[in-house]
Amino acid sequence: MEGQVLRNARIVLADEVIEGSVAIENGVITAIDSGPAQTGEDLAGDYLIPGLVELHTDQLESYYRPRPGVFWDPLASLHAHDVQIAGSGITTVFDAVRIGSDFDLPTMGEHVGKLVGAIHAGRAGVWLKAEHFIHLRCELPSHDLLAQFETYAADPATRLASVMDHTPGQRQFGSLEDYKRFYKDKMGRTQAERDSYIAARLGEQAQYSAANRQTIVRRAAELGLPLASHDDATLAHVEEALADGVAIAEFPTTLEAASAAHDAGLSILMGAPNVVRGKSHSGNISATDLVRAGLLDILSSDYVPFALLQAVFVLPERVEGLSLSQALAMVTINPARAAGLEDRGQIAIGKRADLVRVRQAGPLPVVHGVWREGLRVS
Repeated sequence: MEGQVLRNARIVLADEVIEGSVAIENGVITAIDSGPAQTGEDLAGDYLIPGLVELHTDQLESYYRPRPGVFWDPLASLHAHDVQIAGSGITTVFDAVRIGSDFDLPTMGEHVGKLVGAIHAGRAGVWLKAEHFIHLRCELPSHDLLAQFETYAADPATRLASVMDHTPGQRQFGSLEDYKRFYKDKMGRTQAERDSYIAARLGEQAQYSAANRQTIVRRAAELGLPLASHDDATLAHVEEALADGVAIAEFPTTLEAASAAHDAGLSILMGAPNVVRGKSHSGNISATDLVRAGLLDILSSDYVPFALLQAVFVLPERVEGLSLSQALAMVTINPARAAGLEDRGQIAIGKRADLVRVRQAGPLPVVHGVWREGLRVS
């Protein structure tokens, strides 16, 4: 690959923003210079930031299953997802793929195979704009979870697994009443049908969750696969995560759990939509409050890919003393390090030239260019 220079940019480094240029050779950053440069692509004073690193997005599944009972072509789903990801400034993405069948989708294993197959086809081809990895979302109360985990856990593209329990009244919803209030309209069932549904889910949780978690924790350790906990709400949840060797605490729901996880050295991950909206969609702890308390390490786009970039520019306005570099670290270097990807996540000599050109259009950051390993992809 021929050398190139991106000049006349506001370059967001790990600890400051400078005006200058970045030189790239063979997909790697070779020089960072302040001041004017005479040659190279003129970025007209726009921001130049590292490519964003996304550890947990559900968007691929949303494209694959856009409506209940509707399943889209998996390769087309991946393509649409990839275009949105890159267009949002994300150059490394961990596609969250749920494993474990349940009442709503009893043939999950079939669908997982199609999605993972599409990811492999995309990684082997030349058309993906972002680099895609697999994040296994392990639904613990599932009868066939372990079989699906064994199928995909040792896959070279699998780089993260999270253990989660969405049983009514568990974790994300602190009580059955919270769950019922949130899903009253969405479930579309009579009260008797809702009660029957909840009873069945509680039965599955009692039968499978503990044993499934124990096996997955053991196998992940044997494979060297990093683990994340999900929706920790209590000190007991955090203690369980620590005992299981968890490295990342995803979406803690209370200040108590977030504080305990942070004090124990876990990386705390929260949703960027929570930041943009100013609150959790399910009434839990505000991600912005965790930033103010110094308890947040990583942001994930979760269900809105563009929210990741939007949150970076929102946070310095809302949190006194927080710099753009510090906000950006939550979506670049911090998630890269947590995932063991030491070659990316910051604009520094020797790092991958995963770069994003951003222009502020009023309050909104707009992506005007994306490079992955020096190649323009968007």
